[in-house]
Amino acid sequence: MYFLIARWGGAQRTQAAWKFILFTLLGSVVMLLGLLLIGIKAGTFDMVALATDNGRSLTTSVQVIAVLAIGIGLAVKTPMWPLHSWLPDAHTAAPTVGSVLLAGVLLKMGTYGFVRILLPVAPDGMHTFAPYLAAFAVVGIIYGSLACLALAKRGAKGDLKRLIAYSSVGHMGFVLLGISTMTPTGVNGALFANIAHGLITGLLFFLVGALKDRTGTTDLDTLAEETGAALYGKAPRLGGLLAFAAVASLGLPGLAGFWGEMLALFGAFKPAADLSRPAFLTFMAIAAFGTLLTAAYMLAVVRRVCMGAVAQESPKLADVQTYEFAAWTPLVALTVAAGLWPKALLGLTDPAVQQLLSGGTR
Repeated sequence: MYFLIARWGGAQRTQAAWKFILFTLLGSVVMLLGLLLIGIKAGTFDMVALATDNGRSLTTSVQVIAVLAIGIGLAVKTPMWPLHSWLPDAHTAAPTVGSVLLAGVLLKMGTYGFVRILLPVAPDGMHTFAPYLAAFAVVGIIYGSLACLALAKRGAKGDLKRLIAYSSVGHMGFVLLGISTMTPTGVNGALFANIAHGLITGLLFFLVGALKDRTGTTDLDTLAEETGAALYGKAPRLGGLLAFAAVASLGLPGLAGFWGEMLALFGAFKPAADLSRPAFLTFMAIAAFGTLLTAAYMLAVVRRVCMGAVAQESPKLADVQTYEFAAWTPLVALTVAAGLWPKALLGLTDPAVQQLLSGGTR
């Protein structure tokens, strides 16, 4: 990813690539110390054995220290507010394929680590930090949404790629909120939201990349006013796909983005027995407000980029090409399939989640 950004990125690519590698490296060093602590105290680094042991060979203080160290490393990768600042720069500078890879695959490494390592290996430590993790998650949801609203505002010179990057901070906040509930409902929702985010945000970055190829810019003001994108009139298929990805991202029922966020909220409504329910109800309410802010900025983007009168002298835009259609169709189809048939995904994740939370493993 460093070389993708540094070699093929856009403006300020060198600074963004260095920031990305430094954040990732420092986070990984702290995470390695936590993993070494667990391995030395438990006498093994075997993930299956550690998960089966379920923290019985680790004292609570060791678990707390390990969760803090590993959690910081995973939070950088997720990215969790306030360790997210490398993400907007990396996405803005990265080429389209780099942004898709970063959003669709690499961000999931952090949340996967929380579910696959910390939940089963150090449950007591996770219980200690769960309310704090949830608090950071909901701050990230609101922060990401407000940043996107600021970028979508007329005259803000907001970059569309940067806006989608900040939306990722909010969406990954829902994933972290689901994990912090330490319930099967919340964790299943987190895993579902992980996959949905990869599909929808990957599609959004593809579409913005296609828009940049056609117009030469991702600046929202330029697209909306100067070049007058008006995609519904100039390139209706491209405009329709952008609107589809936007409403999927805001969590429209019937599309993949809805289920993960809803299950994360349900998990917060009734968290694990020894977690403070009033606190998590507060987190749930704040996160639910975040979904309204998400709808506000996504619809603002659609209105500014897709709608508007087409001037007669304005240049034509090429609509969706065959190779683009071939690349994007699977993402659209999977977004619809996961939204209409969530059992297909939940049926795969639920048995594993139940075992991880009960101290077993597959």
